[in-house]
Amino acid sequence: MNNIIDYVWLVPLFPLVGFLLNGLLRNSLSKPLTGIIGSGSILASFVVSVLIFMQVKTGATGIVTLFDFISYDKTNIPFAFQVDQLSSLFLLIITGIGFLIHLYSTAYMHDETDMHFARYFAYLNLFVFSMLLLVLGANYVIMFIGWEGVGLCSYLLIGYWFKNIEYTSAAKKAFVMNRIGDLGFLLAVFWILSKLGTVTYSEVFEKVNLLSANDITIITLLLFVGATGKSAQIPLYTWLPDAMAGPTPVSALIHAATMVTAGIYMIARSNILYTMAPTTQAVVTIIGLATALFAATIALKQNDIKKVLAYSTVSQLGYMFLGLGVGAFTGAVFHVMTHAFFKALLFLGAGSVIHAMHHEQDIRNMGGLKKYLPITHITFLLGCLAIAGIPPFSGFFSKDEILAAAYAKNPILYVLGVAGALMTAFYMFRLYAMTFLGKFRGTHEQEHHLHESPAAMTIPLIVLAALSVVGGLVGIPEVLAHNAHALEEFLAPVFAKSTALAKPHEIPHSTELLMMGGVTALVLGIIAYAWGKFSKYEKSAEESAGFGKVLENKWYVDEIYEAVITKPVNAFGKLLAKVDKYGIDWVVNGVGRSVQYASRQVRLLQSGQVGNYVLLMVVGIIILFAIQIFLKK
Repeated sequence: MNNIIDYVWLVPLFPLVGFLLNGLLRNSLSKPLTGIIGSGSILASFVVSVLIFMQVKTGATGIVTLFDFISYDKTNIPFAFQVDQLSSLFLLIITGIGFLIHLYSTAYMHDETDMHFARYFAYLNLFVFSMLLLVLGANYVIMFIGWEGVGLCSYLLIGYWFKNIEYTSAAKKAFVMNRIGDLGFLLAVFWILSKLGTVTYSEVFEKVNLLSANDITIITLLLFVGATGKSAQIPLYTWLPDAMAGPTPVSALIHAATMVTAGIYMIARSNILYTMAPTTQAVVTIIGLATALFAATIALKQNDIKKVLAYSTVSQLGYMFLGLGVGAFTGAVFHVMTHAFFKALLFLGAGSVIHAMHHEQDIRNMGGLKKYLPITHITFLLGCLAIAGIPPFSGFFSKDEILAAAYAKNPILYVLGVAGALMTAFYMFRLYAMTFLGKFRGTHEQEHHLHESPAAMTIPLIVLAALSVVGGLVGIPEVLAHNAHALEEFLAPVFAKSTALAKPHEIPHSTELLMMGGVTALVLGIIAYAWGKFSKYEKSAEESAGFGKVLENKWYVDEIYEAVITKPVNAFGKLLAKVDKYGIDWVVNGVGRSVQYASRQVRLLQSGQVGNYVLLMVVGIIILFAIQIFLKK
């Protein structure tokens, strides 16, 4: 293979084949064979992705056209894949993290029956295939196909245990809320097509000067509506915490490697459009920062181990949007990468805890797990240090790059961003301390069965922990080492035009070093406080009260949505049902009944008696004569 890029179609093909095999043969495959097919297909995609990445590093990029997808008049939309620095990086994240999650799932889901085990892996493979389609598409239409695919798969996997009504409700909630955002995306695609006659990225970005400022603003705002749904930003974020209804590896896949990063990728891919839309960038900045802070406050008081991590994801996604809003596109993508490492680690670590605790998820009933789950404990601790932003862990470098860009834009953004970072450190080490430190607060039965997870679960934890520790070294800032930001150099061709247009502000190195040191000291202080406060946690009847109760109940946003939107819509739906039943149906059915009744009466005229027919004929003749005489007068 002289040019591996020409074989990029193999990357999504392998998961698609895995989906078809596990899906169609689910009744006949054994669990080991299902696991090999499901995990092996993603591993094969990862191998090809690595080869493609190595070739892209040499400067080779290109568009691989498979066939004409839509062609009419002068418009042609090919089914094509774009291989460049941005897509090749996402290929590594999706297939690499995806493979580890698949491997982990072979042990975590082992109690499922053979058929449902295969169904699970089929859905998982389809999820990865859809996400690969999303990031590889060379135009907005192919991206949208993948975009809808991940939405479908999230519905299938969140509601995987479909006999549980609560879980299926969470799946429906995710599906509906994503459809709201997807409408914005779809309108943006039609707007671009109507104005430029193309949706291919390269052609759109070349012709962008043909668009008016208003067109660019509207298009970018509509795309951002799509991103708020898929990447769980205010006001369309409430589906993501409820997505915890699915199996824990699914949560890791959604939060780390696939669905929620789609909005970040879409805006990063459309960076030129956003750079030319300052109003939209301001909106992205405000929504991103507001989401980061709002979700962080909720995470402070959650007691479900997965809910804490879910709101943490919403908050971290807010930081990524903050980076996109202030023009730090590389920083946002960098944080996508590091977040994939430590959030997959934290979710899989949570899964290991839940597995050991026999499906207990309330951290108030845990504690002291450090001695029972040594590998899970140390890897989870490393993940907490990474997300808290302690140097030299990966989260420090990516979060610092976003905060520095925010400071260059407006110091107020920086201060608020730091406040979010401090809350992150607090709730993560509250979670860590209540789970792993102190005395065990569960039942004697749970304590008796506590044990470390099998190798298929701990090996992914170890790999992800290593990546969480060293992953940030690809983005060392200029202030610490000259020309050491390998990721920025790698992604430079994708963001070159935006960088030239935006002309980002530089901040003095002394100021940046002072900010790094100050924030790190504050974070360490918060960690020490949380460690001391919660390592000796004891259960009490009196838990949260006052404002703490508001945070524990997630600011009552779900209840507000229920009262303001869900109940009125349901009531309106019931009213329409009655209008349909007693109005429209009554009219339509009434017409039918009237015709039926009239026909029954008319048929009585057909008696078969000749005398009756003669009489009717005579009556008819008399009536005709009468009419004729009347008309002559």
